[in-house]
Amino acid sequence: MTPVRAPKVITRHRDGWIHAYALESGALGALEPVAVFQPRPGDTVVESAVSSDLERVVYTTLNGVVCLTRSGDLLWTSDFEPHSEQSHGHRPGCALSLDGRTVWVYRPDAMAGRGSADQWVVHDAFSGAVLARREVETVGHGAGHHVHPEDGSIYLDIGEGQDGSVILRGAAGADGEVEFVKYPWWDRCLIDLAPDGQQFMTVDHGQADVAFHRHPSGDVLFALPVEAFGFDPEETFVEWSGGYLTPDLAVVTLGGEGQDEEEWFRYYLLDVRTGTVSGEIAVEVTNPYELVPLGDGSWLTDGPEGNPVRSSHSSLPSSPPQPER
Repeated sequence: MTPVRAPKVITRHRDGWIHAYALESGALGALEPVAVFQPRPGDTVVESAVSSDLERVVYTTLNGVVCLTRSGDLLWTSDFEPHSEQSHGHRPGCALSLDGRTVWVYRPDAMAGRGSADQWVVHDAFSGAVLARREVETVGHGAGHHVHPEDGSIYLDIGEGQDGSVILRGAAGADGEVEFVKYPWWDRCLIDLAPDGQQFMTVDHGQADVAFHRHPSGDVLFALPVEAFGFDPEETFVEWSGGYLTPDLAVVTLGGEGQDEEEWFRYYLLDVRTGTVSGEIAVEVTNPYELVPLGDGSWLTDGPEGNPVRSSHSSLPSSPPQPER
């Protein structure tokens, strides 16, 4: 059964508060928060997620996961034991499931000095009870959760620094048990899931190419090296950023260093139906990770006072990009 689809809510952390923004309205320009949450005194928030009804927030700290109501009441907490004295190098992450019933928490326990293996833990979103737990043979610094927009499964991309990246997928089976699947790669970074749920996008950890995979098998549909964009692979690389602008268009970010040693980056549009480069987006941003495609033809960038700005392409270039050489 397909889970009930929830309104998309994103969060930003500013001035010690968690700000929630709703994206379902399609409004463009600077977004205003629809809800604001105050963490517990003394908590430094690493990652956060807000329920679709805007009544609960879940966030991670370096040593635990916390769930609060909008009014600040503590619903539940789960401490990571033993308490880590490591202040850098590990960033626990969290995500709410599509139906809002479970919280998925990545624990980089190896880097935190809690053992030799990381953990991926599934909590009941209302009680905090542990529903499933998977020990992962990684030594990750942090990880990104990606919630599948159709079947509700959760992808996890664990970054191990220079040692590569590991991609896992978790899904509830017919019997309610959670099934965990590890994809057979250590050298691909998960960038985004397609908004129609049919595929996902990865970038080579060495930044030599971008690839598109069938969901959920992971079979490669096609891959494009740097040369396909008209650049010299000795001087140009694919950034670990971008994503799906629409179900048919992906944003691929290329970067490099000019003759004056000044770093540059550019956003290219890729037609995922044909595997061809179809244009370029010129966006005023300060780094290649600032642009976040939303899958509906719009994207986010950073705005004044920390509020995200939503933009949409009204017209796209019809001619192929002309790379700098």
